[in-house]
Amino acid sequence: MTAPASPRLLLVTGLSGAGKSTVLKVLEDLGWEVVDNLPLSLLEPLIEAPAPRSEANRPIAVGIDSRSRGFKPSLLVKRIKQLREADGRAIETLFLDCAGAELERRFSETRRRHPLAEDRPATDGIAREREMMEPVRRWAEHVVDTTNYSSNDLQQEIRHRFADAGGDEPALNILSFGYSRGLPRHADLVFDMRYLRNPHWDSKLRPGTGLDADVSAYIAADPAYEATVSRIEALLLALLPRYRAEGKSYVTIAFGCTGGRHRSVHVAERVARTLRAAGHTPTVGHRNLDSAPQDGLEGKPPPASPAPGGKK
Repeated sequence: MTAPASPRLLLVTGLSGAGKSTVLKVLEDLGWEVVDNLPLSLLEPLIEAPAPRSEANRPIAVGIDSRSRGFKPSLLVKRIKQLREADGRAIETLFLDCAGAELERRFSETRRRHPLAEDRPATDGIAREREMMEPVRRWAEHVVDTTNYSSNDLQQEIRHRFADAGGDEPALNILSFGYSRGLPRHADLVFDMRYLRNPHWDSKLRPGTGLDADVSAYIAADPAYEATVSRIEALLLALLPRYRAEGKSYVTIAFGCTGGRHRSVHVAERVARTLRAAGHTPTVGHRNLDSAPQDGLEGKPPPASPAPGGKK
């Protein structure tokens, strides 16, 4: 009897701050088994551990970087070679690179310390890590430079490279965004949610987001909400099989409002739930969820007209 083929194994590594967490999240959404910060000594036991029959061919993504216990680039390359030669296992490496100036900006914005520069400037840690990781970069089959990538750009790149183009459906990415900060790149379908009433103008709801129950309830109470959003969902459910028939490998569906924090976020989450219930597996991203409010650009709505016979 022929032994079953080993599942695909992808080692995800690279420079700190280059986007490893984003990549692993996308791979998990695509159906990969994901393990992050695995000590190098546990790599082989993980590979050899038997998987349930239903997941025997499920691909595995392992995050390994300079923070992983026992990490040595030369040892990692040696172990990959040994595993490949032992049983012909399909092992690939994805290396995430990024320019030093951009990494400095990211660490500065997030106020995180570089893992190799706890008591020194981030520039020292970045330079040290780049030198340390160079053997792995040279060895990697896939190198992605994230210098000019937004989080959404990186998600799209990973979907394009690692989604199964021969699968049953296109790889779906649902994105919320704020028009005040520009249209998203690579969006295939864009829906404008600015026709719905805006929680920004309620002082109690303004600090919240479309992920909060009270904000969602406020948006859903708009008289136009259910009829329009349900039609958008019906349209998407009709379009996705056509995209699949045409061989489209991935689709990005974007929902926008003025600031990208309330209406677009809520609708994106609702549509994602509807598509999941129909058997699809979308990834959801909120581009401007943490951005400063910009809804003032939309203009405050006029006060509601008093009811007939009511006081002025």
